[in-house]
Amino acid sequence: MPFIDLDLSKRLERAEGNACMQFAEARRRIYPESGAEWMECAGAYVVFDGIESPVTQTFGLGLFESLAVEALDEIERFFRIRGAPVMHEVSPFAGVPVYDLLCSRCYRPREISNVLYRLIDDEPGAIPPHISVRVVGSEDAELWARTNARGWASERPDFEAFLLQMGAIICARKGSPSFLAAIDGQAAAAGSLAIHEGVALFAGAATVPEMRRRGLQTALLRARLAYAREHACDLAMMVAEPGSESQRNAERGGFRVAYTRIKWRLQS
Repeated sequence: MPFIDLDLSKRLERAEGNACMQFAEARRRIYPESGAEWMECAGAYVVFDGIESPVTQTFGLGLFESLAVEALDEIERFFRIRGAPVMHEVSPFAGVPVYDLLCSRCYRPREISNVLYRLIDDEPGAIPPHISVRVVGSEDAELWARTNARGWASERPDFEAFLLQMGAIICARKGSPSFLAAIDGQAAAAGSLAIHEGVALFAGAATVPEMRRRGLQTALLRARLAYAREHACDLAMMVAEPGSESQRNAERGGFRVAYTRIKWRLQS
């Protein structure tokens, strides 16, 4: 395994930032009225995907360049003129000066997440014959979105419309394949992948409630690992809430925690 250091964090954070930038671009293509936009400032990707979107934030702040007050001013203006909250997903490798600057400007912690990674080296293992996994095309984007939404909305049905829209955008991203898993021909689980400079970001995996605990997540993981390996990736990454079922599933699949990061929000 590679050392967990600044260089590794740069690769992982850039991969996620690139995926979210692609998401905003896909939203702008599908919904031009959304105003989705992004820019690069002080080495960070600054993404606006809508006022309430979880993608609306910065990625890589303080990792690629030292963070100056003037750059932070520019980033804050970018969000404020769009009426969005100002949020930054910050790696611990950005260092204490970044945290100190954020605290001095009335930022507060909003969320904690674990970034996990693993090498993509060996064959990922076989998929059981009764399970099939395939990359979906545009003709199956709606089926993928419905399956994904059913998996995520089982406990929050009021989120289903939001999740269906998110699913359509995920399928529209460029260079980011979406995977559909089926049992005996019945769509049962969905997952996505975003690839950037040898790093494969695994995200969005969900199983419909009645099909859980039947090996679908393992099959999705193996299919995506195989795809990433075939496309010259050497690292895989996931992001999960500390101690969550998602983290446990990732660790069962060979992932290990690289570091814990904090999402900061500017208090209004």
